[in-house]
Amino acid sequence: MEERERLKVAVLGATGSVGQKFIELLQNHPWFQLHEVAASERSAGKKYKNAVNWVQSTPLPESAANMIVRECRPNLESRILFSGLDSSVAGEIEEEFASKGYYVISNARNHRFDKDVPLIIPEVNPEHMELVRNQNRSGFIVTNPNCATIGLVMALKPLQDKFGIEAINVVTMQAISGAGYPGVASLDILDNVIPFIGGEEEKVESEPLKILGKIVNGAIEEINFKISAQCNRVAVIDGHTEAVQIKLKKKTSAEEIKKAWIEFSSVPQELNLPSAPIQPIHYFDNDNYPQPKLHRNIDKGMAVSIGRLRECPIFDFKFVITSHNTVRGAAGGTILIAELMYKQGYFNNI
Repeated sequence: MEERERLKVAVLGATGSVGQKFIELLQNHPWFQLHEVAASERSAGKKYKNAVNWVQSTPLPESAANMIVRECRPNLESRILFSGLDSSVAGEIEEEFASKGYYVISNARNHRFDKDVPLIIPEVNPEHMELVRNQNRSGFIVTNPNCATIGLVMALKPLQDKFGIEAINVVTMQAISGAGYPGVASLDILDNVIPFIGGEEEKVESEPLKILGKIVNGAIEEINFKISAQCNRVAVIDGHTEAVQIKLKKKTSAEEIKKAWIEFSSVPQELNLPSAPIQPIHYFDNDNYPQPKLHRNIDKGMAVSIGRLRECPIFDFKFVITSHNTVRGAAGGTILIAELMYKQGYFNNI
């Protein structure tokens, strides 16, 4: 697309950590042009640079710095909205926008289990997008999964397709950036591991079942296997690490599992979407890989890294995953959904 043809987009919750990541990643995007930023009443009316505590590692884009922050009300010029709103307010605001004809692609949890709202990882379940046609709204809502769910399900998808899954046990070691800003107090997290993240285990145990399910009579029929999750906050800035044990339906070998991961490719790669990783899954044979510090930024931060695959005396196999929680797991994954929707023609009437 040429510069003048880029579609106008807005970011809701633009001053928060996920909102900031949206703005960072949308800079110079070939298809979408950041046109508006919206946030809470206390930020509305200010220039964005005066309303935000910019905590990204790149400079605040000049194109956004002087934008006047709008309120999160359905009077925006942009029809495509990226929502980085906090879940305490996201549900009603997103619903109001969608009912007024806006296209909301949300990182918030509020609508993930609505019957007619797709919960999308573009490499895993792009066919679920058709659920939006069942929504009784003039616009629609599409959701991005939980950040820990995304890395896990990316690793599970090739195994489910080839071998079938019976059960999963997963222990997560989640970065502090997942808590937003200012997030976890330094005296709580330094020299420490916090073995609880509110609501996180429930998300990791339930979201993959919808994502890996199939559409039956206009609704998702969840896949039938059990997941047990234990979620921990650790003193890492970016990058969630997950230790997984898996029981498969078909007997296989470690080499066949590695092959399934390495060869995995899907619709975003076929369509060459701008944010899509060239290779969605990277497998490392090194005994001490993957590590968030080394591997979170592979392929624009959009790829999933896996290592330490070995046989398990209780389950069949065990392995370790690392993925970037604020890029692949939040803003980047949500932008990738919008890119897929663009290619599928959902924005043709804009």
